[in-house]
Amino acid sequence: MSNFSFHIFPNENYIDLDMYQYGYEQCAPGHSFGPASRNHYLFHYVISGTGILMADNAKGETQTYSIKSGQGFMIFPGQINTYYADQKLPWEYVWIEFDGLRVKEALDLTGLSINMPVYRPRFKDLREQMMNEMLYIVQHAKEPPFHLIGHLYLFLDYLTRSSKAEELAPSSKMSDYYIKEAINYIEQNFQNNITIEEIAAVCGINRSYFGKIFRSSIGRSPQEFLMNYRMVKAAELLKLTSLSIAEIGSAVGYENQLHFSRAFKTIYGISPREWRNQHK
Repeated sequence: MSNFSFHIFPNENYIDLDMYQYGYEQCAPGHSFGPASRNHYLFHYVISGTGILMADNAKGETQTYSIKSGQGFMIFPGQINTYYADQKLPWEYVWIEFDGLRVKEALDLTGLSINMPVYRPRFKDLREQMMNEMLYIVQHAKEPPFHLIGHLYLFLDYLTRSSKAEELAPSSKMSDYYIKEAINYIEQNFQNNITIEEIAAVCGINRSYFGKIFRSSIGRSPQEFLMNYRMVKAAELLKLTSLSIAEIGSAVGYENQLHFSRAFKTIYGISPREWRNQHK
């Protein structure tokens, strides 16, 4: 493999698990990146060598971690971080930036958090299979998106199983049921003028409790989830149809085109028209 390889994933329309960029690098001594932050989860696995991660914890305090081969580190959305290779034994690593509705649920199993971002696997065989999945994705960047997403699922599976926390908090079966019912309702009614109160009522619980368990399970508020889901659907329509911006806004639950454009820009950083022009 060459000393550096970097790829952008061409499809952002996957809901449960999606990929944004991925790559490999054999770093030069002292090579650094940052300070910076990401919009999504970014995981590095160190194949050889050593390096240093400096990352803010939940209180905004900068913590320093020494990381060696066979370990890795997770950068969380919005977390300020800097990392650099050792001067004598610079690290070689592979990375994947990803996100999705199931990511927080998976990471809860690993024990990784903004306060504990270092990956220290408990099972060598599963760690090596995880590394192989990451390298496969980097080395097969021209494969179809579905193919690569399949390997991304395998990566996340090996990540969770190789570092699975010994003691897991018991899950609330009723809570899981409410979340599943809410997501099903959103998937079937996102194009309508639905409210969070309405979704909570469908589940048979009050809005306050619904918001609490939804954020705890999914990692974002019901409002954020609904907007993100609508904008992903809007992006599909922008890319695959010739419908006008107003028609697409209406199709995903926004009768006011201005409100739709603002929501779209919140998620994608550019207007619907600019996004369509970039993805023709």
